[in-house]
Amino acid sequence: MIETCIPYGGYWTTPFAKWQGSFAHLHSMEFAAHITRQALAERDLDGKEFDYAVLGMTIPQKSCFYGLPWLTAMAGIDHIGGPTVSQACATSARAMATASQEIQAGLAGCVLAITADRISNGPHIYYPDPLGPGGMGQTEDWVMSNFNQDPFVKCDMTRTAENCAAKWNVSTAEQHEVALRRYEQYQQALEQQGGISFQQRYMLLPLEVPDKRYRKTVATLAGDEGITATSAEKMARLKPVQEGGTVTYAGQTHPADGNAGMVITTADRARRLSRDAKLGIRIIAYGQAREEPAYMPAAPIPASRRALDQAGISIKDVKAIKSHNPFAVNDIIFAREMGIDVMTMNNYGCSLIWGHPQGPTGMRAVIELIEELVLEGGGYGLFHGCAAGDTAMAVVIRVD
Repeated sequence: MIETCIPYGGYWTTPFAKWQGSFAHLHSMEFAAHITRQALAERDLDGKEFDYAVLGMTIPQKSCFYGLPWLTAMAGIDHIGGPTVSQACATSARAMATASQEIQAGLAGCVLAITADRISNGPHIYYPDPLGPGGMGQTEDWVMSNFNQDPFVKCDMTRTAENCAAKWNVSTAEQHEVALRRYEQYQQALEQQGGISFQQRYMLLPLEVPDKRYRKTVATLAGDEGITATSAEKMARLKPVQEGGTVTYAGQTHPADGNAGMVITTADRARRLSRDAKLGIRIIAYGQAREEPAYMPAAPIPASRRALDQAGISIKDVKAIKSHNPFAVNDIIFAREMGIDVMTMNNYGCSLIWGHPQGPTGMRAVIELIEELVLEGGGYGLFHGCAAGDTAMAVVIRVD
């Protein structure tokens, strides 16, 4: 099988901006094209290197029928095509897997994977129904309607966290301890070490935010927008979101906007495109799973086990773990089932703190996983994240 690799430095993210924040006015595909053009130029990556691309996106935007080919054309790479994939919060892992599979099938040699979403100002959709009363159709708010109810299990996502909290006997206090630890880990990503912070190793900073027509700068972000400072005392004053529950606002993530990109290619080309040819970043395995209905936060457990089995390693061989954790409950039950210390996961940040723009969330986590492993001298890393429909995906990488 052809080995798929990521060139060191061949990836990037925007800061993530809070719901209705600095990116709320930007079409997510146009913004991603703008950022892709900028990131490739800064990394001296020639668009002619790519022979395939994948777009991961979960929230429709105007004219998104044209998908990936439109985005790459706007980015100045109009010779390539490829699919647009959507798998809710597992979209990044699915986009990476799609890129890897194309290379392994011998159909591509160098793939550009782009993930983008704008949770702010999601579309309001009208579905015609000629057999409805008086021919009246049905409506849906793409973001809020789906946040509030899984059409199969008929509950919102917070209920899935409460179901897991009850099954594993997870208290509010334990969730708050983990949330506080995650906030402290995020602060480490902002500290300057050798004149550069952890986030500056991969994030486009400072980021000039364009106006809607991309003619002028309307704001400049020095980092993520919308991070809420917290403490044990502040958390203790919070009540559960659902009556009789355990999950507070401190124990769950917040919606956000942003995008991310990654180059996935063969080993030889990764060395040539890398910022440091001595660093090898290999994608070892993927895993996917589906949990019983309404237990979404538990799905990463079997997905991770499958990825580890595919890689031929155990959790003890993994040096660093990153998760998409929409709830603190996710990390707690994962750590219990896998026999690890929950406080050692998610160094330098995670979606519980920096927010969740859906499509690019997992890609940012994988990028941070790579940089953490580089700082730690290499080794295996595991990313996992749950997704709507009680599903999850996991990715195993190795940095040499």
